[in-house]
Amino acid sequence: MLKFNSRRSNIYGRKGMVASSQPLATEIGMRILQKGGNAADAAVATAAALNVTEPTSTGIGGDCFALYYDNSKKQVLGLNGSGRAPKELTIEKLEELGIKEKLPPLSVHTITVPGAAAGWVDTIEAFGTMTMKEVLSPAIKLAEEGFPVAPITSFYWQRGAKQLRSGPYGDQMLIDGRGPKEGEIMKMPNLAKTFKKVAEEGKEGFYEGQVAEGIIELIQGMGGVMTLEDLKEHKTTKDDPISVNYRGVDVYEIPPSGQGITALMGLNLLEEFDIGEIKHNSEELLHLQIEAMRIAFADTRWYVADPEKVHVPINELISKRYAKERMKLFNPEKANIDVKKGSPVNSSDTVYFTVVDGEGNACSFINSNYMGFGTGLIPKGFGFTLQNRGANFTLERGHPNALEPNKRPYHTIIPGMATKEGELYASFGVMGGFMQPQGHMQVIVNMVDFGMKPQEALDAPRFCIGSGSAGGKVSLEEGISVQIMSNLCRKGHEVIPTSGIARSIFGRGQIIKRDPETGVLVGGSDPRADGMALGW
Repeated sequence: MLKFNSRRSNIYGRKGMVASSQPLATEIGMRILQKGGNAADAAVATAAALNVTEPTSTGIGGDCFALYYDNSKKQVLGLNGSGRAPKELTIEKLEELGIKEKLPPLSVHTITVPGAAAGWVDTIEAFGTMTMKEVLSPAIKLAEEGFPVAPITSFYWQRGAKQLRSGPYGDQMLIDGRGPKEGEIMKMPNLAKTFKKVAEEGKEGFYEGQVAEGIIELIQGMGGVMTLEDLKEHKTTKDDPISVNYRGVDVYEIPPSGQGITALMGLNLLEEFDIGEIKHNSEELLHLQIEAMRIAFADTRWYVADPEKVHVPINELISKRYAKERMKLFNPEKANIDVKKGSPVNSSDTVYFTVVDGEGNACSFINSNYMGFGTGLIPKGFGFTLQNRGANFTLERGHPNALEPNKRPYHTIIPGMATKEGELYASFGVMGGFMQPQGHMQVIVNMVDFGMKPQEALDAPRFCIGSGSAGGKVSLEEGISVQIMSNLCRKGHEVIPTSGIARSIFGRGQIIKRDPETGVLVGGSDPRADGMALGW
């Protein structure tokens, strides 16, 4: 069984830093920085390289989000690269097909328009300095020449092989019908072909022409209703980030339809307590953090939806006044598992990475297929899987997150950014479904309240309310004592002790901080993944 035994030092640099879940992808991002690219250029190059080296979690057939810190303007900017449901897909249509309570997680009807390709191009156009051809060239070469597969990626690739074989063209991403073994060379020529289309033609190379036709041929051939028009009409949105101040640090997230607001609400709730006086990962602190997340999820699993379709009361949810009111629900002696629940639950796999360049600009970037390979369905000849983000819609009429045509679903993937007195404090993220806002809250608390550097903040054992719901079971990571687990059980938490490969539930994070006076960068990479931070 794979283990996560690791001791990693914090990584230092001055001219630039990249942290991702795959060393080969980290190196490609660094290569772009060394060629004169900025944080955005390196981030998109890393995203493409991760599609090659870790397609078990991410790809151009999925969605992306980015936060960009412009050091010259001392400003954080946001980009929402998520797709929408097909215009012909309705609850009524699904009911006619016999789908009434919830969408099957791997149904062709869970495929939303892939937003990553447009998100990559728009990130470069909005923040970058290089051409798409320059940015994608390293990943294209890596895909064509092949790469040795990393251990954790190999595990999930082999486990997801059945998912790939469920579609007509699964062999494009398998070796003799199986996932590649650890260290085995894997080539991705069909993915390279897709990347070349985007490098040469921009967004049109993906959303029109051969790639688009391949996507629609596959979807409609399996009974889906997405059309070429759905693809052609896709648009990235530039969203103003939302933020709260947590003990002097401004923490930024992408607004709904993403769940970053959950992390901000959790931090607001915690600010009512003097956490620095509580022992780290003690029973008292864990209970407090878990309860803060239960309360936050109880709200966000209902209210978080596509703001272009429904009203989302963002300002009210992240107000300090509301946090004071909601924290009245906190009982230091008892778990509150009866807070109003949100919508039905799903799971996720994602990649998060971050880049800071020598000028102090930072790009916090996240990209995902959802549920590993997403649907596992591969358009013929193009080497990537299509996401299943639509699985996060509810079919409950009247719910803010109910399925509608051209609507974005509740989205789990969230990049994080933090500043202090206008200067970059940290570019950070913790990937992994409903773990993400919980991970964001925990690493911010580790750094702000306990003074941890990036690697220590990532190494510290975590908790995870696995379902992302108010009454969910709590996984507690190896390193938290059995006595503390037992005490939390007595408070009413249903605890799941977690070790080994199952520790993947706690997400895989990356953090880079920058000293505004010296320009020194310090970064860390999660020991629960194959990756690394690399400084220059």
